[in-house]
Amino acid sequence: MSAEQTHFVTCPLCEATCGLEVRTRDREVVSIRGDRDDVFSRGYLCPKAAALKDLDRDPDRLRTPLVRRDGRWDEVTWDEAFAEVDRRMRPILGEHGRDAVACYLGNPSAHNLGLLIYGRVLLRALGSRNVYSASTVDQMPKQVSAGLMFGTGLSVPVPDLDRTSHLLVLGADPLVSNGSLMTAPDVRGRLRAIRERGGRVVVIDPRRSRTAEHASEHHFIRPGTDAHLLFAMVHVLFRDGLVRLDRLADLVSGLDEVAELAKAFSPETVAPICGIDGETIARLARDLAAAPSAAVYGRIGTCTQAFGTLASWLVDVLNTLTGNLDRAGGAMFTRAAAGAANTRGTGGRGRGIRLGRHRSRVRELPEVFGELPVVCLPEEIETPGPGRIRGLVTIAGNPVLSTPNGDRLAAALASLDCMVSLDIYLNETTRHAHVILPGLSPLETSHYDLALWQLAVRNVANYSAPVFPPPPGHHADWESVLRLTGIVLGQGPDADLEALDDLVATQQAQGAHATHTVEEVLAALAPRRGPERLLDLMLRTGPYGDHFGTTPGGLSLATLEANPHGVDLGALVPRLPEVLRTPSGHLELAPTAIVADVTRLRESLDEVPESMVLIGRRQLRSNNSWMHNVEPLVRGRERCTLLIHPADAARLGLENGDAASVRSRTGTIELPVEITDAIMPGVVSVPHGWGHDVAGTRLQVASRHAGVCSNRVADEDRFDPLSGNAVLNGLPVQVDAVAGAGVSSAGRG
Repeated sequence: MSAEQTHFVTCPLCEATCGLEVRTRDREVVSIRGDRDDVFSRGYLCPKAAALKDLDRDPDRLRTPLVRRDGRWDEVTWDEAFAEVDRRMRPILGEHGRDAVACYLGNPSAHNLGLLIYGRVLLRALGSRNVYSASTVDQMPKQVSAGLMFGTGLSVPVPDLDRTSHLLVLGADPLVSNGSLMTAPDVRGRLRAIRERGGRVVVIDPRRSRTAEHASEHHFIRPGTDAHLLFAMVHVLFRDGLVRLDRLADLVSGLDEVAELAKAFSPETVAPICGIDGETIARLARDLAAAPSAAVYGRIGTCTQAFGTLASWLVDVLNTLTGNLDRAGGAMFTRAAAGAANTRGTGGRGRGIRLGRHRSRVRELPEVFGELPVVCLPEEIETPGPGRIRGLVTIAGNPVLSTPNGDRLAAALASLDCMVSLDIYLNETTRHAHVILPGLSPLETSHYDLALWQLAVRNVANYSAPVFPPPPGHHADWESVLRLTGIVLGQGPDADLEALDDLVATQQAQGAHATHTVEEVLAALAPRRGPERLLDLMLRTGPYGDHFGTTPGGLSLATLEANPHGVDLGALVPRLPEVLRTPSGHLELAPTAIVADVTRLRESLDEVPESMVLIGRRQLRSNNSWMHNVEPLVRGRERCTLLIHPADAARLGLENGDAASVRSRTGTIELPVEITDAIMPGVVSVPHGWGHDVAGTRLQVASRHAGVCSNRVADEDRFDPLSGNAVLNGLPVQVDAVAGAGVSSAGRG
């Protein structure tokens, strides 16, 4: 037996990017602990990290390509699998054009260096307008508001948690999510530190979440009304003379327009809508303005609602008007070591973003950042005519569970002529594929969080080599994507991957450095290949890079390899105006598209609130839908329950453990009741990501803990018009007791 080995890696399972100490012997994991020397997480980890061992050895995790033939799954070689992809996809592209093949990118692809880099290569080669991702069920409103205000979609200001004295949180539960669009290990410790240094944490949420339990104060809010509340706070700032732009005064455009728009949203006007009294709203605004430093943070609850983009915009309007944007202790811009659009080129001005460069075929919904809203994917498959989707590639995604009205999408997927899935599981979505290409275990994959470290509360960089080598003959994830690229380029299933990879590297190297030729850059990167070569290029040409020797001591991949606990690049620093990439060179406080949508918000002031609405909730041991087959993360008490307030339960004749039905236009789910005063009256909550009760999957553990899919009652006709993001919170529903049903029948959808 071999001696134990110790590996230091970054956890790839969520946005916290915690450092782990993984001890192994041969091909077995002995232990997983927090890395106390990690420059960012300092030993913190959550239960998901320890479960990496179980995910790695999960017998249901696919290890061999599968081809579906006559209703059965056959294990095949990689060459056979890609030959089948080529056989099915080539006629579609040839007869119906590029738009006839769509692509869906799931959330895990953002945590996978190879998929993130080479997924873009595949999309460019495919050239289809039908690109979809989890972004339009999660975060697109924030990307749109950031893009319109600051010029790029990931120029998202993040709270400077370690120095702020006042944090206002809306629609987020960072103690459970570990931060979201805010990369921050040990959020609990960081929030505790705010209070210990005399600061305040204020949570606005329809549920008294785990974060709210640790806050200085919590206020219930009617789901979907965050924009109303935030606009009322803006109203107070102007009314009471509390606006202070400080050094940003000459950079801000649209101040007077925002002041005029805010007049319609007085605290007294919005109080009946949002459920928070006018006096409290005014105090919240005054407290924010009076704090020595402050940051407003909104997340998934503010994005997945009818006014998602407006709420996301108003978060940063408040940060700006209180003088807290781009200053220590406020909301600041990360300077990422690699991959950030706001660190390339000349700072202070740019092309900005364009929305709606094309539209979906059926409903004519606008494109955003190269994607179409996923709410329109089923109809684009179902509806006959030119441009109909006949083929689909899914990469690390489970849209049948994660998008609205998944039953409709599942039926549509069953009609495709070609569906190819890159995934580690035969799940609720991939069961419809014709070919499944298995991904690697996270412990068999190198890691650098290219996207998430663009949103970190501290500037850091950390690279992890694979803990284990891939199984002999197994494709790396990026190699599978590159081989698919060869097929869509017409090079067939046996394209020269080395030549394709060299082409990608050459294209990336062009113009990468002013004083070095492409040949010199590629020679300096040798002998690296694949994602490591491209990561090294990005690091070396990034804001901290060595620039191939012209900046001695600068960052490179070799630097990170020599520092397995990561490299601390320092606290966030002010970046305005350098971070801006707007055509005007200004911080656009009143973008035209957003201003136009305020009319819709103003009209909603006259609407009668729905009597019962649904919200989701996140759980610490759950990572969307794909960690439910890991036994340690699902054991224990039932977690897929309907949270309901005691007054609503009494009105409906419900007791703890009873089965209740939740019904909407699109479907009905049944699940056990959990009565609690931690939920606002008139609101019920179901966690997302469950619903493993369908036939045709290979998820032994998940099927025993099936739960129900909350998105079965989400309506694909409800979306935020600016971003196309699905509305998953504030959904009107009918809740009833299930006659004659006890807890034994609950959990079936």
